[in-house]
Amino acid sequence: MSRIVVIQGHPESRPGLLRALADSYVAAAREAGHAVSVIDVSQLAFPLLRSKAEWSAPAEGDIAQAQALIADAEHLVVFFPIWLGTLPAVLKAFFEQVFRPGFAIGEGRGRNPFTRLLTGRSARLVVAMGMPAWLFRTVYLAHGVMSFKRNMLHFVGIQPVRSTLIGSVDAMNDAGRARWHARMRRLGRDAA
Repeated sequence: MSRIVVIQGHPESRPGLLRALADSYVAAAREAGHAVSVIDVSQLAFPLLRSKAEWSAPAEGDIAQAQALIADAEHLVVFFPIWLGTLPAVLKAFFEQVFRPGFAIGEGRGRNPFTRLLTGRSARLVVAMGMPAWLFRTVYLAHGVMSFKRNMLHFVGIQPVRSTLIGSVDAMNDAGRARWHARMRRLGRDAA
């Protein structure tokens, strides 16, 4: 069985579709025997990093606890909405805090300026948006999601990273929500 960390990256703590889908994933993964930890970014206390010195300092508090969970994980699942084409600022700030030198990247050797310290982990991004997913994918080239995958997750060694794009969430009917819940349960059972 897999060790999974689910990161709820929605800045709002109120109930909504993305939180409910994460709950479906977690419940199915646990029922299948996977060890699942949940990090809810909206409930964490951490400052914005404002200098290289702050970024290079050891993590404390909620961020150190999140690092411990991620260090033990085999698979990460990040749930977040698209805000202005990319992940919400608080979720980016969370990953800036977590992916510090010494935890996510190390000093390199030879021609490589750094080493990736989080190799051996995979991830899935579950991304909700108001626009149709096909529009985000084809017109906007899923830029915000691709940037997150390449410039943050791959940068620290997390791969493969798969994406699940959920579009037109504001117009979704009950049948559509039920289909997405069923898909999240399948992904949870399979630790995918």
